[in-house]
Amino acid sequence: MSDATHPEASSPPNINQITTGDVTAALKAGWADFLKAPAFGLFFALFYVLGGIVLYLEFEVMGQSYWIIPVAFGFPFLAPFLAVGLYEVSRRLERGADLDWAAILGSVFNQKDRQFPSIAMVLIMGFLFWIFVAHIVFMLFMGLQPMTNIMSNWQDALLNRNGISMLVVGTIVGGAMAFVAFSITVCSLPMLLDREMDFISAMIHSFQAVMQNLVPMLIWGGVVSVALVLGMLPFFLGLFVALPVLGHATWHLYRRTMSFDD
Repeated sequence: MSDATHPEASSPPNINQITTGDVTAALKAGWADFLKAPAFGLFFALFYVLGGIVLYLEFEVMGQSYWIIPVAFGFPFLAPFLAVGLYEVSRRLERGADLDWAAILGSVFNQKDRQFPSIAMVLIMGFLFWIFVAHIVFMLFMGLQPMTNIMSNWQDALLNRNGISMLVVGTIVGGAMAFVAFSITVCSLPMLLDREMDFISAMIHSFQAVMQNLVPMLIWGGVVSVALVLGMLPFFLGLFVALPVLGHATWHLYRRTMSFDD
C-alpha cells in the first residue's frame, strides 16, 4: 500500500460486483468509524454546518432566503470533495494507523499538490451550473414574477399548471445532474486519496462502477440524499452526525467496489 502523501503510481482498478448487503455493511462500518473517532467527524462536519448557516443568514439578510432550496439541492456537488478528511480517518482506522491530528490535516492539505484541485473545479463548476439552471427553469415557467411574491403566496403560485410543471422539470433536471455528480465522485474521490491516478481516469472508473452496480449504487445514492435532507434539519445541525457517517461509509463502499492488483 502507498502512503497518503506520496502514493505510488497505481494500475487501473478492478470493479467488483456489489450487492445491497455491501451498502448496508458500508453504512455500518461508517457508523463504527464515527464512534471510534467522533472528534474528527464533528470537526470536519463543522465546516458544512457553519457554511450552511452562513449561507442561510446571508440569503435572509438579502431577503432571498428561498434560494437556500436550490443551494441545498446542489449540495451533492460539493459534499464529496469536502469529505476527504473523513476518508483519511477511515483509511487510517482500516490500517491500524495512529489518528494523529497533524498527520491527518497534513494529508488533507497535501492533496492540493495532487489531483484534488482539478476535480474540485469540476464539482464547483457543476454546482454553479446547477444554480444557473435553477434560475432558467424558474424563469421559463414563472416568467418575470419576483420570487418574493411567489414565496408569500406559494399555494396559488405553485399549485397550478406552471408551478407544478416547474417543480417536475426542476426535479428531473436536478436529479439528472445530481446523478452525474454522484456517479463521477462516489469512488473517484476516495480513490484519488488512496492511489496515484489522474482525476479524469478516476471519474471514468467511478462512473463505470456505478453503471456496473446500478441498483446498489442507486440505493446508496438514495440513502445519501435522504440523510442529507434530514441532516439539514433543524438548522443544519443534523449534519454533525449525517456527514461523518456518510463520509466514512463512502470510503468503505469504495473499498468494497474497487480492488487493485498492485
